[in-house]
Amino acid sequence: MSGRLRRLLPVVGLLLVVSYSCAGNGTESSSSPTPETSATSSGELAIEEFDVPAGSHPHDVAPAADGDGVWYTAQGSGDLGLLDPSDGSVQEIALGTGSRPHGVIVGPDGAAWITDSGLNAIVRVDPETEEVESFPLPDDAPDANLNTAAFGENGMLWFTGQTGVYGRLDTTNDSPQVEVFDAPGGRGPYGITATPDGVVYYASLAGDHIARIDSDSGEATVIEPPGPQRGPRRVWSDSAGNIWISEWDAGKLGRYVPDQNEWREWDLPGENPQAYSVFVDNEDIVWLSDFGANTLVRFDPSSEEFTSLELPASPGNVRQIHGRPGEVWGAESAADALVRIRT
Repeated sequence: MSGRLRRLLPVVGLLLVVSYSCAGNGTESSSSPTPETSATSSGELAIEEFDVPAGSHPHDVAPAADGDGVWYTAQGSGDLGLLDPSDGSVQEIALGTGSRPHGVIVGPDGAAWITDSGLNAIVRVDPETEEVESFPLPDDAPDANLNTAAFGENGMLWFTGQTGVYGRLDTTNDSPQVEVFDAPGGRGPYGITATPDGVVYYASLAGDHIARIDSDSGEATVIEPPGPQRGPRRVWSDSAGNIWISEWDAGKLGRYVPDQNEWREWDLPGENPQAYSVFVDNEDIVWLSDFGANTLVRFDPSSEEFTSLELPASPGNVRQIHGRPGEVWGAESAADALVRIRT
């Protein structure tokens, strides 16, 4: 299946960086951030912006296995996009009539795996042949509002659906079938992650909790946050298997330590933060997107300091952050653009 190739000028915008230092002080941090003067040294963080086709409204982003390209879900047009940041060119692959892709990740096989709410299916795109393969959900799970996916143990892909389901697909099976489970607490499963040991956790936005999935039985165990109205939206594991949570309703960054069954939180900088996405890079630095401040936020767990970077577009609405060593990527869904921070 041929993709539609479109050439774009790469917009490499080096943004003025507004930094905030805000030390977390325990479970309920309430200190007010103090703006600092922007640095201009060569080591300063900056955001680069890359245009993608108008109307694509990129939702999620994932660096491709080739080490250069970056996949994104074009939710507005029903395509999977591939950006080449070296020249700004974009290749689009149509996913099918009615497609409305949400999440994208790269599997152990190097392929792009998509949670497609419009097709109500898990979709695989081969990076070499551009072949599109669809794995529909069973008939008793219609309109699941598929959100995100993560690979756990033994090639098992786990995914979430906001209508109140989660499920799995054994990608190593010659004839894989999608299996769906009812989520405890009903509506809300959204973000999902796997630890280095393959343990899968998901966040329930409407259910106001996170949950751990038993890889054998598929049963989900609810883990309650330390207070109400947190609104866990996305989750990401660090190298030690700790789970970092973007708390949308509370405007906080959360961390759950499974070994100690311990939860801790930090307030994001600013007056009305809205923590949407969270990502932990290869150095265990935590990154978030803040809709309230229109920023990407860096959090250093060792110093408990935040640094906020203003997005090029207003609003930018970065709904997903991902990365590879030396790079952090986000999808500006409101601006039809991807952004990169070189770390």
